[in-house]
Formats: sequence, structure tokens, C-alpha cells
Amino acid sequence: MKLKPLADRVVLKQNAAEERTSSGIFLTASAQEKPEVYEVVEVGPGGIVDGNEVAMVVKPGQSVLVGKYSGSKVKLEEQEYTIVRQSDILAVIE
Repeated sequence: MKLKPLADRVVLKQNAAEERTSSGIFLTASAQEKPEVYEVVEVGPGGIVDGNEVAMVVKPGQSVLVGKYSGSKVKLEEQEYTIVRQSDILAVIE
């Protein structure tokens, strides 16, 4: 099964949390903070959204920064995804 977003929506997969600090200390699962960096999995076609033309700028495979509480969480085949509007993406990481 595959998610295909509509309009200006983007399907994201969250990057893994760091398991140890920069000084080498291992963190327990409860102490690991999930980063707000995601990988773009699928991109919608864009088009007319709320009366405005939307061109999709992000592409699958890019790393992006998203707000902490943005989007909708979806679990599909044991993998968790987040679906956001392109306007919810704060930056592309190069």
C-alpha cells in the first residue's frame, strides 16, 4: 500500500532520534528527543488550493524542517508518517 497525497500535501517520514550525546553518553528511550527533521516521501501535484495556484517546491528524498505540532500522523504497514501542507514546512535542509 502506498500513500499518494492530494493537492499541496506532502508525506514525511521522521528521522530517527539520537541514541547518544555528542560527548558519547547513551540516552534511554524516554530521554531521546525526536528531531523535527523529516524526509520527504511523496509530494502532491499542487494546483489550485483555496483559490491560489500552488507550485510544489519540495521533492521526494529532501530533508525538511517542520514545526513540532504540524500535520497529521498516520501509521501504515508498521511505519509512521506525517502528512503536512507544503506551507507547514519551515525549511529545506541542504
